[in-house]
Amino acid sequence: MKVWQCARVLARDVYSATQQFPRAEMFGLSQQMRRAAISVLCNIAEGQGRRSLADARNFAVIARGSLLEIEAQLVIAADLEYIETDRAEKLIERSLEVVRMVNGLIRHYDG
Repeated sequence: MKVWQCARVLARDVYSATQQFPRAEMFGLSQQMRRAAISVLCNIAEGQGRRSLADARNFAVIARGSLLEIEAQLVIAADLEYIETDRAEKLIERSLEVVRMVNGLIRHYDG
């Protein structure tokens, strides 16, 4: 699935970006961002494994929520200068691309 592949790249890039965060953030913002990124991947995958479209749709909605979390977390990380603004903006752009794909998936499940 293309949406899953794009979410996978986003998760990889979030992990890479958070490696540069201050050590004091190892269990704070960086951990939250990593969990949200993995949540996107896992919820898309789990939704695909469900028998009903309603269940699959719910997992896609959860994935979308995690993507929006990542966006907010990237904004605060840039505000705190844990990540360069340009890099944060590129990651936000990528997350919004995945949001659009997930929205398409949700529309597909709605029939």
